[in-house]
Amino acid sequence: MNQIRWICAAAYLVTGAALALPMPKGVVQGPSVEGITEYRLPNGLKVLLFPDSSKPTVTVNVTYLVGSRHENYGETGMAHLLEHLMFKGAPNNRNIAQQFSQRGMQFNGTTGLDRTNYYEVFQAGDDNLKWALQMEADRMVHSYIAKKDLDSEMTVVRNEYESGENSPGEVLMKRMQSLGYDWHSYGRSTIGNRSDIENVRIENLQAFYRTWYQPDNAVLLVAGKFDPARTLGWIAQSFGAIPKPKRALPQFWTVEPTQDGERSFTVRRQGDVQMIAVGYKVPPALHDDSDTLSFASEVLGAATTGRLHKLLVESGKASDVFAYAETGYAPGMLYFGAVVRKGDPIEPVREALTAAVEDFAKTPPTDAEIERVRRNYTNSIEKSLNDPQQVGVALSEVIALGDWRLFFVGRERIATITAAAVAEAAGRYLRRDNRVTGHFLPDDAPRRAEIPPAPTLASVMKDFKPKAASQKSEDFDPSQANIMKRTTLATVGGIKLALLPKKNRGEAVFVDLNLRWGDEKNLFGKGVLPAMTGAMLTRGTTKYAREQLSDAFDKLKISGGLMEFETTRSNLAEALRLVAHVLKEPTFPEAEFEQLRQQFLVSLESSRSEPQSVAARVLSEHFDHYPKGDIRASRTLDEQIADVKAVRLEDVKAYYRDFYGASQGELAIVGDFDAAPVAPLVDELFGKWQSRASYAPVLRTHAAIAPMNKTVNLADKENGVVMARLNLDLRVDDPDYPALMLANYIFGDGGLESRLMNRIRQKDGLSYGGGSQLGAGDLDRAGSLTMSAIAAPQNLARLDAAMREELVRAVIKGFTPGELAAAKSGLLQQRAQNRADDSILAGGWTSLLYQGKTFEWSERFEQKLAAVSLEQLNAAFRKAIDPAKLSVVIAGDQEKAKLKR
Repeated sequence: MNQIRWICAAAYLVTGAALALPMPKGVVQGPSVEGITEYRLPNGLKVLLFPDSSKPTVTVNVTYLVGSRHENYGETGMAHLLEHLMFKGAPNNRNIAQQFSQRGMQFNGTTGLDRTNYYEVFQAGDDNLKWALQMEADRMVHSYIAKKDLDSEMTVVRNEYESGENSPGEVLMKRMQSLGYDWHSYGRSTIGNRSDIENVRIENLQAFYRTWYQPDNAVLLVAGKFDPARTLGWIAQSFGAIPKPKRALPQFWTVEPTQDGERSFTVRRQGDVQMIAVGYKVPPALHDDSDTLSFASEVLGAATTGRLHKLLVESGKASDVFAYAETGYAPGMLYFGAVVRKGDPIEPVREALTAAVEDFAKTPPTDAEIERVRRNYTNSIEKSLNDPQQVGVALSEVIALGDWRLFFVGRERIATITAAAVAEAAGRYLRRDNRVTGHFLPDDAPRRAEIPPAPTLASVMKDFKPKAASQKSEDFDPSQANIMKRTTLATVGGIKLALLPKKNRGEAVFVDLNLRWGDEKNLFGKGVLPAMTGAMLTRGTTKYAREQLSDAFDKLKISGGLMEFETTRSNLAEALRLVAHVLKEPTFPEAEFEQLRQQFLVSLESSRSEPQSVAARVLSEHFDHYPKGDIRASRTLDEQIADVKAVRLEDVKAYYRDFYGASQGELAIVGDFDAAPVAPLVDELFGKWQSRASYAPVLRTHAAIAPMNKTVNLADKENGVVMARLNLDLRVDDPDYPALMLANYIFGDGGLESRLMNRIRQKDGLSYGGGSQLGAGDLDRAGSLTMSAIAAPQNLARLDAAMREELVRAVIKGFTPGELAAAKSGLLQQRAQNRADDSILAGGWTSLLYQGKTFEWSERFEQKLAAVSLEQLNAAFRKAIDPAKLSVVIAGDQEKAKLKR
């Protein structure tokens, strides 16, 4: 069964035996696997508890066994629309989004084919946890699901739909999904049909809610730092009060018939890239062939090492390839595709892609290919569940298949899959008459692919025996004082070190390395060279070809980039040696350079008519006050494309020779490692590697730029954007900066309950997403306030007016005491959660070291945040923000803008 694609997105669990907890009345304990224990309430609710004290956070996740496949004809998109309305409040929690913001909680909801889930991640504490549990219990059966909320949210959901219609890839795959099925509801996109979204009746939505949102159709998971016994008691109190429903859940019996011939379609829309894709029906996730086909997908479609990359990208026929599966409770589809530069021939790519996929069974995977996939999957599993915050989302997919333990059944399957089994399964399904592409042709001997039904859950589970867990971690305090106490600071050559050892699950360790070279003068005229040189480093060295280098990284369990990555305790030293080797001994293969050039060009061209990219470029060019050739100067899209076309491999080599070195830099390591050997190793690897070029920080300068208003027409776009910017003379150590950060959080950076989002989404229903960002210089004074939001073209003018009105209102009327208190609480809790994330903590250290600071500065800054008064808040915002100086760009289809909504 195909759990592989889900386990690889989520991490490795610590465990212990099942917790022996006092059982509240009526609660029954179920199975326990690797630290997760199941309980069931009398009303049918399943509860999964996963206590882990390694981080001071808790995740609460509720998975409902309802998704887009449960929708009836004419009601597509209803599960997703209901996901939005579940944040609109319930009797005991009338403003859920605001409550999330006040508590600094990260939250979201997602809708899939077979399930919907809601989660929140927050600072550990009884008050936060009790509130989250009672809130989820409250909205489980008492959510308003009101007509007024449906009306206000309608434009937002429609805007989300339109945003997807802007993407060539999303449009292509949505059409392929619909053409791949005759009858089954998997053929319908989760977001639904536009007319169904716009015409849904509130009575139908309420009936859907009452049917599926019940305790016997839900699984509650609590993961993180909490007391299991107390938590189970709170769950029994809040959720146990919900009566067991008397209704019977609807049954679904549609089975998709066997496809009897190849199918094809063409989407014709304005765009800047070409794409080709082929799709094949495959068994449901519970079937063994589903896991086996995941290996075939990876062998063919993996970036860099996959066969399709070698066939199409390395030959220059395509700029990118992809492969993925979309399946679940019922038979799904396996997709393969390629991205082709506009103007290049696409037919040879289609022919080569189809032949490579359908001839795969004739050229079975090698043992090396199978081992690479197995190693990649195993590495992903080990890393993905190290963070309990990921568990809820990871388990949601397998919960929808009937049993959360299937997650671990799928993990065990990885070791048993053979090259012969992969080839055999590919031969059964990756065949002409099961393909979505091509034309209809009469055929006396059709080669159909029969899709087998899923085996019974009992047969899948009968031989499963859970393993005992052995992973350990410490209860780490993320306060700045403890971070300073635990961190060793040193300087080796020109590199400043911050080393923070701590015990982690899976012995995970995070590395963040910054090397600095060049100055304003010697970087003049270098244009795209720094970016292209950096991108070439991992494409070949004196010891490794590109594919070999990828394997070397996998063997050392390195995930992430060259300079920011995760590995494990036992691999840290060799990982640093490998990174040093790549940095110091690249070979710059000519064939790889031409591939890179094409990928740069395709990426640039694909942004030519994308609203956000267009608006951002217009603003960047407007605010540019540097001379042409300055490394800080803005360049037009055509200038960037010309630069990429003009660069020669010799230029890249020369830039590397003149600039690369370790004369200046920062290195932070956080996680499970010994600090003592690090400094000598860094000295050995980098101590004598000096840059030829002089170095000085290239600082940006503040400039007062006259305001402008510009509208850019982007034809045939279903979605548009409003983007605005105001330059600020601001540094992070300015007295007003803490107050401005709080003001920006209230205004547009605090999520759904920010002033801006409350207006344009909650109140006016104009936009699915938007917000504001406050920028301030670390060493310079080049700050800014930016705002952006998306909307349908017909709503862009109203969106622009609403955003301006909210900014003016904030300046004139100011903010309230309640908003200030909520912003302080939310920001401080978010910052504490960030410090509990090792990768963010490592990046924080390198940033602070570059500025000549430590986390003592962070602690003092938070004290300043907490001390900001209402008078200081409003005075700072009024002093800094002048709405009359705002520059605004509107990018969208001006013909559609004339139409009425």
